[in-house]
Amino acid sequence: MKVVKNMYQKNLLEWYQENKRELEFRKNRNPYYIWISEIMAQQTRIEAMIPYFKRFVSTLPTMKDLAECEEDVLKKLWQGLGYYSRCKNLQRCARVCMEKYDGKLPNNKRELMGLPGIGPYTAGAIASICFDEKVSAIDGNVIRVFSRLYDIQEDVTKSKTKKQIEELVNQSLYEPVSEYNQAIMELGAMICIPKNPRCALCPIRKDCRTKEPAKLPVYPEKKKRKIEKKTFYVLVSKEGMHLKKRGESGLLAGLYGFEETCPKDYIEKIPLEPYVHIFSHVEWHMDGYLVFVKSGKDFYSIEDIKENYALPSAFMPFFNQSVNLLSKKAKSYDKIGN
Repeated sequence: MKVVKNMYQKNLLEWYQENKRELEFRKNRNPYYIWISEIMAQQTRIEAMIPYFKRFVSTLPTMKDLAECEEDVLKKLWQGLGYYSRCKNLQRCARVCMEKYDGKLPNNKRELMGLPGIGPYTAGAIASICFDEKVSAIDGNVIRVFSRLYDIQEDVTKSKTKKQIEELVNQSLYEPVSEYNQAIMELGAMICIPKNPRCALCPIRKDCRTKEPAKLPVYPEKKKRKIEKKTFYVLVSKEGMHLKKRGESGLLAGLYGFEETCPKDYIEKIPLEPYVHIFSHVEWHMDGYLVFVKSGKDFYSIEDIKENYALPSAFMPFFNQSVNLLSKKAKSYDKIGN
């Protein structure tokens, strides 16, 4: 299958110049900014990601700052974005860049793909947007646009179909490639959206081959997520609230959370509202308890936790419920802040 002969690329670029969103990280072509924004946007809508991006680059404005950042500070900056392995890889990558590339990102896709946490899409985005290298940057938006544009009816997760789409995108590359790649992404984000695509507004609709865009791209049937039942105990004393650092493997590895075993000598135990947290392949069906104890290790004030410790979103409902309940018992536990 060859790229359509009509100059849809030109129409797409004209549309992009008139309709592109004025995003914080597009104000210049700073590779560091583009890299951070692309990693953040992998699992988060751009509109929701922007406040996190601003906070992150304000606190860590350079590669050196990121490489030297303390682990807990880095995780706190990432709190709310989830998938914390991404921020770990950011720091690993920053340290490699400090050692091998004089604190800068390489200027080509091949070398970028050799860095921790940078795959083909992110490498292509950085190389094309920042350094004008004529390479593709294929994310979910681009896959959706091209599967509809060429009416690709095969499963886009299969290697054969992936290769087909990659070849079509590579054949379509158009100067300036930095603008062109962003234009395809923007089209997928604003017009060629997953449900109810806005075909009437599409600048390349005359070249689109599919008659049923909402049915594309084709993905395999999703597997049912595994359900795991969990019980967490939020321990509190006059010294504050207890946090437990999780192990270095498994879900939420290395992050702070609550105990999964209730101490025998507790003073009072209050049930919390149950909560279901959905990960990509598993669901945690969670019960929680606020448990008053006499004392112990690793207790922190509420203010300290809010300011300095990254609690994953899976634990935030129990944390917030506990804070509300503690405010009602402040007279008995006056050293627990609110």
